[in-house]
Amino acid sequence: MIPFSPPDISELEINEVIDTLKSGWITTGPKTSAFEKMIKEYCGVERTVCLSSATAGLELVLRLFDIGQGDEVSTTPYTYAATANVILHTGARPVFADIGKKGFNIDPVSIESRITRRTKAVITVDVGGLPCNYDGVIGAIEAKKRLFSPGRGTNQKFLDRPVFISDAAHSLGAIYQGKRVGSRADFTVFSFHAVKNVTTAEGGAIVFNSGNKWDAGEMERKLRLLSLHGQDIDALSKTRLNSWRYSVEIPGYKYNMTDLQASLGIVQLARYEKDFLPRRKKIADIYSRELGSADLILPELRDNEKETSYHLFMPRLSYGGESRRDLVIQQMAEQEIALNVHYIPVVMHPAYTRIGYSITDYPNARLAFENEISLPIYSTLDDDDAYRVCRELLKSLNGSDGKKE
Repeated sequence: MIPFSPPDISELEINEVIDTLKSGWITTGPKTSAFEKMIKEYCGVERTVCLSSATAGLELVLRLFDIGQGDEVSTTPYTYAATANVILHTGARPVFADIGKKGFNIDPVSIESRITRRTKAVITVDVGGLPCNYDGVIGAIEAKKRLFSPGRGTNQKFLDRPVFISDAAHSLGAIYQGKRVGSRADFTVFSFHAVKNVTTAEGGAIVFNSGNKWDAGEMERKLRLLSLHGQDIDALSKTRLNSWRYSVEIPGYKYNMTDLQASLGIVQLARYEKDFLPRRKKIADIYSRELGSADLILPELRDNEKETSYHLFMPRLSYGGESRRDLVIQQMAEQEIALNVHYIPVVMHPAYTRIGYSITDYPNARLAFENEISLPIYSTLDDDDAYRVCRELLKSLNGSDGKKE
């Protein structure tokens, strides 16, 4: 069987976790700090805060800017529910902007058309690991900043426009204009979930720099308060002799990363550029070459401005729609090859249709979903299995039902 996305765990990760277990300290502590330092250096940013998930990171940035009831946050319908769920958790309203006609990323023109006086944030998604058009998104936000009015007594006073948050759950190590993703948006959030390129089993991180009007150190302090009940010192500091006293400054959350998680991340990130990324890139190149003549729209991987992290390989069927796509997935499963679909647009789920959203309002997202398939791509997939995926997919495409339009 060829599974879809197993983690790549070696003896190095196992030994690092054992070291943490033997250390006597397993929650947030020195390993988490070391992992944060590695991420900061890897992405070329000033600050990193590791958390229990990328979802936690997205929500905390919204909380940091006091976004809530009466506010709107522009985002994409072509994403996993987490991106939009965090907006609802704050009491704000998600305003979805359609994706472009090509690819899967949000369309800056669609963002601009939906920004209103209520818009307090824009959350983009680097779908599959390909960076979105950051410059275009910034241009869209700037074009409408005359509408922006910061709430009183909030961190919005540091801005003259909506805050730009990048959901980069897929794109650690991706390149945009010669730099690794992490510094182009105001705040970038990575995921280290089990299926991601670098995993801590569950986990995430917020990375950011100083803004025009805010101090990165102060923003980091506030995010750390939000991530651990509003407590002014971390748990490790409290264990030192005669250091029991602490203060809860705000009613925060419980979103901290543990040293057990960070142990995995430390080794995974150390292996990333040498082992993981080159392997993923080679598999993507095999797929692109072997499937180049098939009735598929192959995904964009790299150009003069950007390069994907090769997290997903997401071709579209050039005809046939949802029924043909589903048949192909079924036929591949019969050959013990697991395919997937990224994503069922969030506005198609009952949680969102019940509150008035409809996929018919986002025709590009709908068309992309109806024809998309995701092929296995991970660092432990060998060349022979990648070629086998291609052979079986070509057989399925040539034999599947569906009338070419």
